[in-house]
Amino acid sequence: MKKIGFILFNICALLILSCSDKDELALTPIVDDSITLKGAFPNLTFANPLDLQAPLDDSNRIFVAEKGGIIKVFSNDTATEEVSIFLDISSRIATASELGLLGFAFHPDYKTNGFLYVTYTPSQSLAVVSRFKVSETDANLVNESSETILLEIPQPATNHNGGQLAFGPDGYLYIAAGDGGGSGDPDGNAQNLENLLGKILRIDVDSQDANLNYAIPTDNPFVDHENARGEIYAYGLRNPWRFSFDVQTNTIWAADVGQDEKEEINLIAKGGNYGWNILEGTSCFLETNCDTSGLIAPLYEYGHSANDKSVTGGYVYRGNNLPDLKGYYVYGDFISGRIWALDQAGNNKLLLETGLSISSFGIDANNELYACSFDGKINKLTVSEQEL
Repeated sequence: MKKIGFILFNICALLILSCSDKDELALTPIVDDSITLKGAFPNLTFANPLDLQAPLDDSNRIFVAEKGGIIKVFSNDTATEEVSIFLDISSRIATASELGLLGFAFHPDYKTNGFLYVTYTPSQSLAVVSRFKVSETDANLVNESSETILLEIPQPATNHNGGQLAFGPDGYLYIAAGDGGGSGDPDGNAQNLENLLGKILRIDVDSQDANLNYAIPTDNPFVDHENARGEIYAYGLRNPWRFSFDVQTNTIWAADVGQDEKEEINLIAKGGNYGWNILEGTSCFLETNCDTSGLIAPLYEYGHSANDKSVTGGYVYRGNNLPDLKGYYVYGDFISGRIWALDQAGNNKLLLETGLSISSFGIDANNELYACSFDGKINKLTVSEQEL
């Protein structure tokens, strides 16, 4: 009965999430071989790039974060050869294993307030979310002395740090936090509402509560729960490596890196429990017959075959250059280099075999889609030459 209840619960949950835009369930099939990956900035190379962002400030710039602690800025021009260092906090960062500069986001009002938010690991046992401010005299340079640490998240190990930042349509900052590392979440952090690990968090950076550099939104799901952190928006995640908002439907898509068997894509709902470490994907992890009551199943999962072993989350494509891809969630795998397209009905299609170590995806101000990889290059999804 528990398994039946689990299935029915998740069918209902996914229908609620999916049917907010009926067109999402009737997407035109992607044309085979219509899409390719092309070097976006062939004259530029980066050291372990793992995040790409573009502020909505009409400047037509691209910003790329390097794991070692540097964010670089350059013009969104294929021929560009000029790069500036926007932020350099490499001297403040521990970079062993999965540590480093993990993610960044621009305030929705960046054009007027100049606020940048960054997640990084100052030590092997801590991750922080900090705010910086751009220089008053140089739009391509952050004032490094302007740092205000908003949030500290203790890290029991050097892996599973998460680190993605994104502002939602509600103006709040959403933060991905991994389970703290170690095999199998040994401390049960992801299911523990008393800490911030294994969660999606949501905070208000434009206000302050007593003794905090931010405020906790009053409609966060666990604000009034005893022995629960009010910052938590959703939980039960292992290592959410990249989440994003669909700019048309506002749906949150999150990729969660698996343990030994399953990689998963989740549609994140407020207060949702995504099962780790009770489940890995839809499979019981700790016990043969586990209690799945109240757990939300992934929209899609895939196993560790054909060298697919570490999912990298992406974006729902909303640009104009690839009409066949519109409405599809595009994501990849860091180990195999494959890139897929997934719709909200759970239909998945292999797009590309790249052979690249795909660390992150990003979009520019026009919602065109890019992929970062550890060969140091930034590539762009484009129409293949045979389609031109």
